[in-house]
Amino acid sequence: MIFLYGELSPIQFISREFKTIMWALVDCNSFFCSVEKAFHPGLSGKPVCVLSSNDGNIVALTPEAKKLGLRRGDPVFKVQNIIKQNDVKLFSTNMMLYAAMSRRIISILRKSIQHVENYSIDESFCNLKGYEKMYNLENYMRELAEKINLWVDVPVSVGIAPSKTLAKMGSKFAKQHKGYHSVCMIDTEEKRRKALELFSLSDVWGIGRKTLAKLEYYGIHTPLEFADKSEGWVKSHFILPVVQTWRELNGIDCIDTTEIIAKKSICTSRSFGNMISEFQELKASVAHFASASANKLRGQRSFCQSVTVFITSNRFREDLPQYSNILTYTLPTPTADTLEITNMAITILKDIYIPGIKYKKSGVILSNI
Repeated sequence: MIFLYGELSPIQFISREFKTIMWALVDCNSFFCSVEKAFHPGLSGKPVCVLSSNDGNIVALTPEAKKLGLRRGDPVFKVQNIIKQNDVKLFSTNMMLYAAMSRRIISILRKSIQHVENYSIDESFCNLKGYEKMYNLENYMRELAEKINLWVDVPVSVGIAPSKTLAKMGSKFAKQHKGYHSVCMIDTEEKRRKALELFSLSDVWGIGRKTLAKLEYYGIHTPLEFADKSEGWVKSHFILPVVQTWRELNGIDCIDTTEIIAKKSICTSRSFGNMISEFQELKASVAHFASASANKLRGQRSFCQSVTVFITSNRFREDLPQYSNILTYTLPTPTADTLEITNMAITILKDIYIPGIKYKKSGVILSNI
């Protein structure tokens, strides 16, 4: 028998397994706060908040802080009474520390799983194709979650499913309900339908405010109601990304995270006249692109919250080793500061750079504008 936890109690089903590739999403719980707690052991079980770069707003908080009524985005001066009365511990954002801890977690994942896609500073997708032949996937990922918690002292929640959207959904169930013991696997049709019935439509990955309003206009209020619509109906009423979300909710893996860039974005890139391989040369180009992108951002009086860096070798030179990578980090609060954006871009470059490769192109993308 298998279980999928609802809001109050476990619900039991007869199993009918998916016969497809499974994805796991490893999501760090309250990541910024968890990192601070890892370096301050006495804070276990206490309310903790991480503040924006100017210490003006709350950008991350623990469940204990949420229970006090604090919320992400709260201006600190407006909640000073709650903070003082409950001895809430405050920390300034330390992106360099968080990035370093993120790299350690990714390193642990890659020692156990061959294909890991680092989606953001606190989320990674793991392709589990073939692992079901050697392991019980749920037990394997639970042991990996325990290893991360033991080695890095950062708790994680894991969702396992045939699509990335369902895996993200599973990770939220695992985070919300202790009965899952850190891992929720949506591996049957019965589990998929129950998960879609229980999950909030507004929380589905890929459904933004405008799409949500349109779905509700058509009388669709749950992910299950959306998934049960015909593909023809969805195609006739929505654009491709929403169609992809519909497919993902139906267990069809079709989203390439390496290509997920927000529609509103600023990209600065260039192909090099002569290929370069030294990190310092690549760093100089990325720093220049980051600065130029930040200038464009301020020119349109905007802020961004995501920084993406990509590098690629020359695909036409088959005689040379081929390599390309793209990685996105999310900032704790929107910014247009050149130094902050450039430092983040260089941090990302350090994560994806491999020596010995002759690079033909690099670029920086600012998104979530």
